[in-house]
Amino acid sequence: MFSTILMIEKPLSTTDVALVTTLHGEEPVTFTVLMQPRGRQDELLRALDDVAAGRIEEVAREREETDVAQTPTAEHALEATLRALREAGAEATGRIVADKPVDALKDLVAETGADEVIVLTEPHTVEEFFHRDWASRARHAVGVPVLKLLAHADHEE
Repeated sequence: MFSTILMIEKPLSTTDVALVTTLHGEEPVTFTVLMQPRGRQDELLRALDDVAAGRIEEVAREREETDVAQTPTAEHALEATLRALREAGAEATGRIVADKPVDALKDLVAETGADEVIVLTEPHTVEEFFHRDWASRARHAVGVPVLKLLAHADHEE
């Protein structure tokens, strides 16, 4: 059994569930999900990422249409992700971390004896450029391989 820590900031899409559950072929995988929701402290970085990605109009439209009550809480996001991983046949547990995500990740790797870490997030151009994103920082801290994957959005047609 392969043990993976999956670090996320929002619920996994169907595409992401399929991706992470098939990375090791037929070998069974146990996931420990570390959910670190991005809070208001990251609004400036997210705005810079949106500008860098050329998404200004799209983001402005999304913000007008999004009601705060529609935003999933960290607990709901974690539960949705765990349910999706289990439905795909994987074992999955998880927790929410509010502060110092890389420190929490390092502790979780030691606690679980994980074989690898997968950091699955949306692009964070500014942080990535300065190597301050979770994956870059984790590579120097956790002592196991760290794979960075970009999150997908499922689109209803």
